Amino acid sequence: MLRQRIKAGLLAVLAATGIAAASLIPTATPAMADECTSAPAWRQGANYVTGDIVRFTDGNYYIAEHPNPGYSPTISTWFWNPHTCSGGGTPNPNPNPTGFVVSEAQFNQMFPSRNSFYTYKGLTDAISAFPAFAKTGSDTVRKQEAAAFLANVSHETGGLVHIVEQNTANYSHYCDRTQPYGCPAGQSAYYGRGPIQLSWNFNYKAAGDYLGIDLLNNPSRVQNESAVAWKTGLWYWNTQSGPGTMTGHAAMVNGSGFGQTIRSINGSLECNGGNPAQVQSRVNNYTRFAQILGVPTGSNLYC
Repeated sequence: MLRQRIKAGLLAVLAATGIAAASLIPTATPAMADECTSAPAWRQGANYVTGDIVRFTDGNYYIAEHPNPGYSPTISTWFWNPHTCSGGGTPNPNPNPTGFVVSEAQFNQMFPSRNSFYTYKGLTDAISAFPAFAKTGSDTVRKQEAAAFLANVSHETGGLVHIVEQNTANYSHYCDRTQPYGCPAGQSAYYGRGPIQLSWNFNYKAAGDYLGIDLLNNPSRVQNESAVAWKTGLWYWNTQSGPGTMTGHAAMVNGSGFGQTIRSINGSLECNGGNPAQVQSRVNNYTRFAQILGVPTGSNLYC
């Protein structure tokens, strides 16, 4: 009651003096900016304390429940909890409009010296022809598959630098004239090209038939068109077991492990002691890319 009388008296004084009451009534404190807008991207190996908020690679936000040395929020759930931002909901749940689990920034981080031919857009355009690629299983499995594919691609092309096979002395070897269609583009036209170095006339024929592109007669499209090049790499990864027993895609989604993807590409040339240094190079790439994507490598890394 006393408070009401004081307030009424104050308003009467303000009215007499011509001062607007609203000018002296405290305004509401501006809403605190959404704490997620300034949240840094999660980094493996960074030290976090309780209460830290990070934006993970899946586009979601997490808050540290306990101090930790950069454990993955999607694996070490005792250390992290999903965080709903003050603005309501989880902002930007899909930060990558392409739908690919590797963002363009992560792609550039993986391949800092890549040839401009190997564009991110070329890759994402090519992925549309393979709807199961990096879209099968859990978020972790999807990222592991993307990391595995790109790790092998990196090894095959020197970090996405080389578009064509560097040893020109091999060029004339890739024509199998026992095939009924022969080598219409020429004896030396079917050398290695693209991210998994498509070679041999029968592989150009098979990839072209699958993709609806006449690569048997026009093999140069693989070195001239980024999306076509990426499609041939994805064709091999998703449909061919090569000297192995399963495709690269199958190896990653059924839990067989990264080592089996190496076997499907180069078989005993590298596996079973064939060339351990080459195997290690692929494993090193995969480990680094998995770290960039914030996922564990899984087991069975070697073949």
